[in-house]
Amino acid sequence: MSTPIFRWLRRLPAPRSLRKQLLATSLLILSGLLLLIGVLQYILMRDFIYSNRAESMEAQIRSVPREMFFNFFNSYDEDSTGINDTNNEFNSNFPLEREDMNKMPSGLRTGENRRPLLLDAHTTLAMYSSDGTFRDLQQLTLSDIAAPRLTNEQYDALLIHTTDRATGNYKLIQAEDDTEHLAIFMNLYRPGNTRLLLQMSVSTGPLTDVIMQQLLIYAGLSVIALLTGLFLYLPALRKTLVPLSNMGESAEIINAGNLDIRFPVDQGQAEIDKLAHSFNGMLERLEISFHNEREAKEQMRRFAADASHELRTPLTSIHGFLEVLLRGAADNKEQLYNSLRSMHGESKRINKLVEDLLLLARMDGAPQLQMTDLILSEVIHEMKPHLLLLADQRKVTFDISYGIRGKYDPYKLKQVILNLFHNAVQHTNATTGSIHLSLQAEGNQALLSVRDNGYGIPGEHIPHIFDRFYRSDSSRTRKYGGSGLGLSITKSIVEAHHGKISVNSTVGEGTTFTVSLPCEEGLAKEE
Repeated sequence: MSTPIFRWLRRLPAPRSLRKQLLATSLLILSGLLLLIGVLQYILMRDFIYSNRAESMEAQIRSVPREMFFNFFNSYDEDSTGINDTNNEFNSNFPLEREDMNKMPSGLRTGENRRPLLLDAHTTLAMYSSDGTFRDLQQLTLSDIAAPRLTNEQYDALLIHTTDRATGNYKLIQAEDDTEHLAIFMNLYRPGNTRLLLQMSVSTGPLTDVIMQQLLIYAGLSVIALLTGLFLYLPALRKTLVPLSNMGESAEIINAGNLDIRFPVDQGQAEIDKLAHSFNGMLERLEISFHNEREAKEQMRRFAADASHELRTPLTSIHGFLEVLLRGAADNKEQLYNSLRSMHGESKRINKLVEDLLLLARMDGAPQLQMTDLILSEVIHEMKPHLLLLADQRKVTFDISYGIRGKYDPYKLKQVILNLFHNAVQHTNATTGSIHLSLQAEGNQALLSVRDNGYGIPGEHIPHIFDRFYRSDSSRTRKYGGSGLGLSITKSIVEAHHGKISVNSTVGEGTTFTVSLPCEEGLAKEE
């Protein structure tokens, strides 16, 4: 019966609203619990009522002298109400003591004018002897119904296991008219005599009516409780789902253009607040990703434009010199030599630009550094002749601490020093310029700084000084063949070594670039 019902319930369309789903689920669970309680109540109440009834019937039987049942069984005859031969046989099988006979009413002693037992109209009495005799004492109990009967095998088994003590045990018997009876049994056995089994039964119809009446009351109270819970649960459920509705309203107005909107938090529900925090973290990551993507696209656009511009200038120059040569200048050795020298310079510039672009591409991807154990002072010492030659007439001073050791790529590290030094040369006066290169150690960090006394960098240029193709002084940089990629390459190399680079500049006084690199040992020892 239950399986088709559950299948039918599963076929019902689920409500789309979360509020309705929670309400329907809660009502189904509550209804199931109430139904389970009702079933358990029916089982327990039925056993309790039947047990109480059995105990009261046992007490009623034990209040009647046992000899009275013996006399009933002896004097009872289905065809007559007088004394018959069975009486003599019974008296011989069950001799009564004189004192017991004197205690019995005169009508019971002779079998005449027998007085009926005052029992319930639905209660029956019957006796079964071990020789297979079954007698219904219906006329003596004035019962409206006949006593139900078991088979002789069942009665014989009960004779073996039943005692004359009150136990509260009962047995349900199905009568011939399909009515159910609650029966108790008592063994009237006396040593040396035929054993008798007394059966007292009552129809379970009135008891079942009492149980059903209680169940109907319970069902009515359950329906009232469900309806009351429904009306009380709806406002509470509506209030509980308010934070979720607020999150839904916030989600509707969020798009790629306004990712700065956040879901409301601290609404008083731990689960909703945790969900809001998770969504806010996701929105923050999305906002950062969209911002980085826009920045990357803008940077790529500027990079493409700047690279095209940088390549177009030398290519245009080379093209112009070729046109001059094609017009007859090739016959003039001096003009030919000047044109070839200029084209050679422009080609070197293009080659340097392409190399720088390839280096930046490799550093942006997966930089592959040839790391080796180096002493930084030795690297600077090797570069001193080249740096002094590059400085020309500018004053160059060194402040180097020796013993600073670490794992670095020597070629890339030399390129960092050379780029910073070359940048200082470009932005200082050729005769009065001064460049100071310092290497010191602070804990596990090696500090390499290059300071010049040039005209400095204006404050509005400092945030962009490491951008690709960015020039704070375009004319001066182009004069020395710079492309605006040196500082970008320097920053990429330093970061690949897990270091940092910073700049400090004052207009009219000079600029200082400081590189911080991890080191294994720093010894402040002068040369």
